[in-house]
Amino acid sequence: MARVLCITLNPALDLAFNLDALVLGSVNRPTSAQLEAAGKGVNVARVLAELGHSVTVSGFLGSENDAPFALAFKQLGLADAFVRVPGSTRINAKLAEQGGRVTDINGPGMPINATHLQTLIDTLDAELSSAMPPQAVVVAGSLPPGLSLDGFCQLLEHLNASGVPLWVDTSGPALNAAIDAHPAGIKPNENELADWAGDTLDTTPARLAAAKRLHQSGIAHALVSAGAEGVLWVNAQGAWHATPPKVTATNTVCAGDTFVAGMLHGLLNQHDPERTLRFATALSAEAVRHVGVGNANAADFDSLQQHTRIRRLDDSITEGATL
Repeated sequence: MARVLCITLNPALDLAFNLDALVLGSVNRPTSAQLEAAGKGVNVARVLAELGHSVTVSGFLGSENDAPFALAFKQLGLADAFVRVPGSTRINAKLAEQGGRVTDINGPGMPINATHLQTLIDTLDAELSSAMPPQAVVVAGSLPPGLSLDGFCQLLEHLNASGVPLWVDTSGPALNAAIDAHPAGIKPNENELADWAGDTLDTTPARLAAAKRLHQSGIAHALVSAGAEGVLWVNAQGAWHATPPKVTATNTVCAGDTFVAGMLHGLLNQHDPERTLRFATALSAEAVRHVGVGNANAADFDSLQQHTRIRRLDDSITEGATL
């Protein structure tokens, strides 16, 4: 399997509550609760490690509460290359209701300065120039306080210069900066991409046009997701639309991270486009059924793949898993 470097600049301890329904201004008693080391890049790493890849995680961690992360990395078999900085890693609360609505309360993160950024760049350089360098790099999640867009661009340009394919999954002004850096892959959802596109992306044709623009701007793998309406993928081989299987969504928090990991899994294993997109879409659908990332070992995962509809936009519809 492949070696992958996953970078989370603003990780978090995720405190997830499952509720029948959230009642504001009242005492709410969840049906379950879970606390785990998280952050978008960490979530991507979890999935890739479960799929058999060798994964190193990096970014910034608060030195005062890094123990849950260190323990999780050990349990998951992830190599720890995080830079420790003064302070505590933020805590995010996620309130998932039975009807599918999720309320996020996200902490701001630890302040990062130029010295911290340079330490991270030096750490990543060591990973990229090692005897067994990564075959892909993922930067996922929000920016911590103190890390400017210029600093973020500096980091992306440095990673791009290594020649290792770079994938970025972020939002807001950081997304626009990432697009300008021309990474190998990018996966915004329709709401995150609307500002860059200059219009709402509430239809498949509008999302397809935006994905084509992303690809034409120099991004090899342009993906635009739209929840239950599926994902569009444009690359040098063509364009595809994936419609996920129908599932009962109870927590969508890790769906996008799971999807990115699934795409990388297929590409790194040189699977054909339809097989790659089918696997990633089905795995993302599996993730929304519960708290946490998708599980390719779920008892019905083959069925989820078989009920994932893949359509090549200039060709015929293909049904069923391609194995």
